[in-house]
Amino acid sequence: MDPDGGLLAPVRAGTRAEEITSDAAWLRAMLEAEAALARAQARLELIPAEAAAAVDRAAAGLVLDPADLARRARQSANPVVPLVSDLRRAVPGAASYAHLGATSQDILDSAAMLVATRAVRALVGDLSEIMRTLAGLAERHRGTVMAARTLGQQAVPTTFGLKAAGWLAGLLRARARLRELRLPAQLGGAAGTLAAFAERAPAPGGELLLVEVFAEEIGLAVPPAPWHAERSPVTELGAALADTARALGKPATDIVLLAQTEVGEVAESSAGGSSAMPQKRNPALSVLVRSAALQVPAYTQVLGQIGEHERAAGAWQAEWLPLREALRLTGGAAETAAELVAGLRVFPERMRANAGRTGGGLVAERLAAHLDPETLKRVLSGDATAPDDLLDPGAYLGAASELIDRILATYREQP
Repeated sequence: MDPDGGLLAPVRAGTRAEEITSDAAWLRAMLEAEAALARAQARLELIPAEAAAAVDRAAAGLVLDPADLARRARQSANPVVPLVSDLRRAVPGAASYAHLGATSQDILDSAAMLVATRAVRALVGDLSEIMRTLAGLAERHRGTVMAARTLGQQAVPTTFGLKAAGWLAGLLRARARLRELRLPAQLGGAAGTLAAFAERAPAPGGELLLVEVFAEEIGLAVPPAPWHAERSPVTELGAALADTARALGKPATDIVLLAQTEVGEVAESSAGGSSAMPQKRNPALSVLVRSAALQVPAYTQVLGQIGEHERAAGAWQAEWLPLREALRLTGGAAETAAELVAGLRVFPERMRANAGRTGGGLVAERLAAHLDPETLKRVLSGDATAPDDLLDPGAYLGAASELIDRILATYREQP
């Protein structure tokens, strides 16, 4: 496991996402899963209440070194085995009741979903903050005329308000997808049959009830069945994170381009220093967010790979670090993007000036609807003039204002 890892990933360094997904947080989540299992079994009278209480206390107070645990995990290919050994030593009178009937994947998958739930909750909060700022920008700049750009070139007039509303629309969809996630607990025993729990259940179906109680104790959704080898929960989480990262990367990418020296239509609040060129003010926050947006989809491609039979050898283990990094990078990008948009400086005069750089070129589409081809050619070459009302880019904005209203209405309808 990676104890720090922030040196080459400043977008997440010092963020809540990094703290929520740290080695210590994963370790604590695994111990919480063990404690929740013991409590659930005690509620159904599968183990003594005193034993569950002892496991609960030990799990809450156990202090382990993640690096040492990782080294010992090399002998079993996962950290739950040495963790269970340490937990059992901490409850000598109830050792046989700790981890009773469970398999390592039950604990690690449940811990992963617990960590992910906490990380997604923080992520949604940051997205909501970003969206409030973007909604304000969209409203405030609904009439701020600028050049829309296609394939890197000026195309037709638009407004900065509509651009901000477009950023907002992408984040609306991403946040909705994150909110729809129902991350499940994992409990299946050695091969997903729940056989070890069924042996101890006092009544038929007691093992299925145990899954429900366990999910309730740990605070996760009840799975329809064990999902050791059916990795939809992880792939759905990964897809939602990738979509969110892309939605965050869109405004960051646009801001990098709009802040170019030759364009100068926006500027960041960051210092943006350069080690070699003191005159530069780089769009540092945008660069960090964009870097994360480019990485997260690559990490999520590793998630949910096809595994063999009932328990995968390698595919499951390959998920752990990419999942954590996807959570960290997306969360870090969101926290950074909140700072980015909150401090964004917008220069309407520069936008208007740039919109007029090509003479009538920015409204050539409109001119083509009113002038014959020969006259249009002469106007665009500077050999003739067109009526002033046709040359005003602010008079050729189509439904920009109405589109802003639609996006803002959708935003306001969501809690």
